[in-house]
Amino acid sequence: MPPTRSHIRTTTEAYLDRHPDERDALAGLLALLDGPDEPTSRATLPSHITCSAAVIDRDRRVLHVGHRASEKVLAPGGHVEEDRTLLAAALREVCEETGLRPEDLCLTPQFLGTPVDIDVHDIDADPAKGEPAHRHVDFRFAFYLTAARPPRLTPQEEEVSCTTWLALTDVRSPTLRAKLLDAERRGLDGRPEPVNASALIHDGNGRYLLHLRDHRDGIQEPWSLALLGGGREPGDACTEATLRRELAEEARGLEPTGLTPYAVEAATGVDGLAVPVQVYTGLWNGHPDSVDLREGVLLQWFTVDMLDRLRLSPGLGDLIRRHAAEQALGGPPDQGRRPRHDAPAGTELHIVGVHLYLQDEHGRILLGLRHPDSAYAGRRWHFLAGHCEREAAVGCLVREAEEEAGLLIDPAGVELVHVVHLLDPPTARPRVQLVFRARSWTGTPEVLEPDRCVEWRWWPPTDLPQELVPYARTAIEGILADRVYSELGWS
Repeated sequence: MPPTRSHIRTTTEAYLDRHPDERDALAGLLALLDGPDEPTSRATLPSHITCSAAVIDRDRRVLHVGHRASEKVLAPGGHVEEDRTLLAAALREVCEETGLRPEDLCLTPQFLGTPVDIDVHDIDADPAKGEPAHRHVDFRFAFYLTAARPPRLTPQEEEVSCTTWLALTDVRSPTLRAKLLDAERRGLDGRPEPVNASALIHDGNGRYLLHLRDHRDGIQEPWSLALLGGGREPGDACTEATLRRELAEEARGLEPTGLTPYAVEAATGVDGLAVPVQVYTGLWNGHPDSVDLREGVLLQWFTVDMLDRLRLSPGLGDLIRRHAAEQALGGPPDQGRRPRHDAPAGTELHIVGVHLYLQDEHGRILLGLRHPDSAYAGRRWHFLAGHCEREAAVGCLVREAEEEAGLLIDPAGVELVHVVHLLDPPTARPRVQLVFRARSWTGTPEVLEPDRCVEWRWWPPTDLPQELVPYARTAIEGILADRVYSELGWS
């Protein structure tokens, strides 16, 4: 089934709410929606609906394709088929014409799932197809690339002659160009940011509140346990506003305290799009039956030892275990959590650092040479590393790898392999150093922060540098021998 008439009307009205001055120009579209014919069918004349995609990269360039039939360079797009939504039609067309995958793309926070532009333009007659001259009412949707660098494209040979990236000022469609340039002034920059928000709610004593999703069409991962939350809407000022609105709509009576940003997780939408999710932590110790649940089937408390027996949304088990481990290690407490009685007043408990253990196809280990003026420069070679900044450890690792070396780490392939607990010197704040192995990654190490690291080099594990940070050496030796957590005394 193609998109429903009610869906198209709702999408149109959302667009006209932002552009009320275009209502007269789109009178033909409104009449089409009131008429008897299928508005997305190419047999509906003299006009019908099409969909296209404005794919934007980190350099604020927009993907265009050369269409063989028209000999024009345009944003990828085409006719609607058996697509669930208009956005799904645009996504399918761009993937078919360029070889991009849905997971290579995500929504922009400026437009979310509403069109950036609706353009009406004339189409010449095509005698070969028996088509008279007609008009396309083109719904254009904006997407960001999820990766820092555009992936290799494979144009659809029978329809596409080439692909090219054009600056915003060079976008071929005048109406699309104007909308994108206006959005650029309001923050459109090609850098993905969370468009969903969810709540990792716990009681401070090891229990986590999970939500069983409905088994309905259009529900991602139906009949699985997940976190409460949902998608950002145009009226939401920030992701916390999104979360508070979603909690009020989904679970009246559930009011966690101390909502605090914890991690940005990667999820997958119903249409296969990548969905960056801002996860907040919060405390609550009420009974699930006291909540007026408006969406989903039930709420229930679960402990970490029960996770292996549950049907969970992807990545949720690892997220909960990571949070529970950080709480057990004395990591940054959630707001509202009772302070440790033995912690000095006004002090933070720990500095949490992350370190990347990375091996190439030859088994060599990546190490960085510290800048002579950086901290601890006397011990020169070290893992790629950084400190958590009010974020999950794995999210910090992914961020640091891209910022310091241009490496793209897949969070799903990250595992904790070594932990170091330091008091050096004894009067300093204690440090928890978490060493993670990344099994899935792309890119070639680049020196992107020369004030911290002046060289990246791959070292054979049998020929490590002499000037290597001692606990990095210990971690490498332990990982190679399958001895993990050796510097905490764990087995």
